[in-house]
Amino acid sequence: MADLKEFAEQLVNLTVKEVNELATILKDEYGIEPAAAAVAVAGPAGGGGDAAEEQTEFDVILKAAGASKLAVVKLVKELTGAGLKDAKELVDNAPSPIKEGIAKDEAEAIKSQLEEAGAEVELK
Repeated sequence: MADLKEFAEQLVNLTVKEVNELATILKDEYGIEPAAAAVAVAGPAGGGGDAAEEQTEFDVILKAAGASKLAVVKLVKELTGAGLKDAKELVDNAPSPIKEGIAKDEAEAIKSQLEEAGAEVELK
């Protein structure tokens, strides 16, 4: 039991940079998307003023589908895991959030994929 308490204390005391590195390791080596866990750990580790200075969560907002609407709908379906109808509604009702509260690297990757498909995308 003491080992688990020590482990929990280590997690709580991680810096934002360490949390991002941990998230990358979990994703790359184990296939785990730790977005919610990283946010939970990053919250207390920020120490107050530092958390306000560096944004750790990003929202990917689809502003417009562009000329290649079908390709964008397919990509949104793939990225969100939503059904085809739900993905089409997200694209049709742009601007709309595609993913919320994710790490900067993941948000930028999604943004570039959507832009390659012809969509207009914004990170917040």
